[in-house]
Amino acid sequence: MPPTDPAEIIAPERIRQTGESIAELQLPSGMIPWFPNGHADPWNHIEAAMALDIAELHDEAVSAYQWLADIQLENGSWHNYYLEDRIEQDKIDTNCVAYIATGVLHHYLLSKDTGFLETMWKVVEPAIEYVLDLQTQRGEIIWACHSDGTPWSYALITGSSSISHSLRAAIAIAEYLGEDRPKWREKGRRLVQVLRSTPEAFAPKNRWAMDWYYPVLTGVLQGVEGRDRLESKSEEFELIDKGIRCVSDRPWVTTAETCECAMAYIAVGETDHGIKLFEKIQRYRDDKGRYLTGVVYPENVSFPENEYSTYSAAAVILAADAILGITPAKSIFTNHGFLPSLSE
Repeated sequence: MPPTDPAEIIAPERIRQTGESIAELQLPSGMIPWFPNGHADPWNHIEAAMALDIAELHDEAVSAYQWLADIQLENGSWHNYYLEDRIEQDKIDTNCVAYIATGVLHHYLLSKDTGFLETMWKVVEPAIEYVLDLQTQRGEIIWACHSDGTPWSYALITGSSSISHSLRAAIAIAEYLGEDRPKWREKGRRLVQVLRSTPEAFAPKNRWAMDWYYPVLTGVLQGVEGRDRLESKSEEFELIDKGIRCVSDRPWVTTAETCECAMAYIAVGETDHGIKLFEKIQRYRDDKGRYLTGVVYPENVSFPENEYSTYSAAAVILAADAILGITPAKSIFTNHGFLPSLSE
């Protein structure tokens, strides 16, 4: 059976509609909650901002980045969860802090706005410095800190893999601005090395799909190594004709994980497989362009019940760009020659 024509899966006007469904929930401050009256975290907020840019809602994207600039802590970080009028959880997640670099680079690639890049460098640089200060001697990066600055005791493969990608984005920003950060490169090389060679450095989260595909999505494992990684657990996490399970021991297919995994497959040349995954997730779309967070099988019921999340919609838009090549940032997750290398 020939692969589906990507252009037939999701038309440009449907991508715009999905972007508008995200923008409808954006607060006047610029914050993008997960769902109405819900909280926001910096990582998913940035994911939504990137989706707004792809959907050509550029003013809304800039407002989202400005919100982060406005609330950044003096040490360069952000708290974990925010509500409209207060902090909900004051823990600090290093992966969420680092992700600002990916979002800022993404916006610059679309806008070519050097003024934006120069302004946001003042946000990106301290965020990256904060995260790299939590690197261990071995190379992994502790996944979180208490609000009083006390680090948690372990690192995560998903978080450290995402940080490695964000660090490459930060180095790319530095290069655009004529800055040199050799310390970032050295710390990045150590991070990639420990991810590639020392799995015992990370807390075991084997039942979570993200720990499986994130080293591929973020370019830690590329080419044959990346394909082998995906092949090793595809039967464990993929429900045929449905999508990707969030966790291996539950028949819960989630939109975000399926779209991210689709991009991981595309990154290692398995484009047809990635497109097929993306196609399957379209059944979770409603007539407003929103996407369910996930569906449980065989009951075929949504979980959380009737939850349409902005981060799920954002993952769909990012995957659509990777597949259709809508913007100049289309390769940010799927062509790892696109960013500076941290390999030896």
